[in-house]
Amino acid sequence: MRESKITRKTNETDIEVKISLDGTGNTDINTGIAFFDHMLNSFAKHGSLDLMVKARGDLTVDDHHTVEDVGISLGSALKKALGEKKGIERFADACIPMDEALATAALDISGRSYLAFDAKLGNQSIGGFNPQNTRHFFESLVSNAGINAHLAVTGENDHHKIEALFKAFAVALKRAVRISGTGVPSTKGVL
Repeated sequence: MRESKITRKTNETDIEVKISLDGTGNTDINTGIAFFDHMLNSFAKHGSLDLMVKARGDLTVDDHHTVEDVGISLGSALKKALGEKKGIERFADACIPMDEALATAALDISGRSYLAFDAKLGNQSIGGFNPQNTRHFFESLVSNAGINAHLAVTGENDHHKIEALFKAFAVALKRAVRISGTGVPSTKGVL
């Protein structure tokens, strides 16, 4: 099984993440941020990942540190679960609609992180989550996982746009981590 567990403790947060890439979408998530929990549940369901996230953060300040550190921890857990990346598809994309919103995600699990992010989001809190932290979450995740990600979304409603982004990333990730061969998918021989 391709799975891992990561813990991260700082002066601002205490995070525990456990992931199984070959799961069925089972979740146990509690970050203290209702909308973020909803997004992580959706991420696991549509990515066919088993995911446990326990986070305690300085939410009396705001949600920024918790969202960032969950992204760091989730990215680290993904990288660890992928190991040498033997046999993975590596490249994948997804285009996901949600009502008026349309999100696209193109991923390369290359070992080199980069985020291209095209989304216009407001700053009105949704269930304790500031939409402006969406980009920061994905930056933290891809930086620590070693993923090149191009994410874009159009639409009017921030809830729909953010949820479509999480789902598009999840579906693309599910396709990219799928085992389809035996070797490392790189002319370099390593990812």
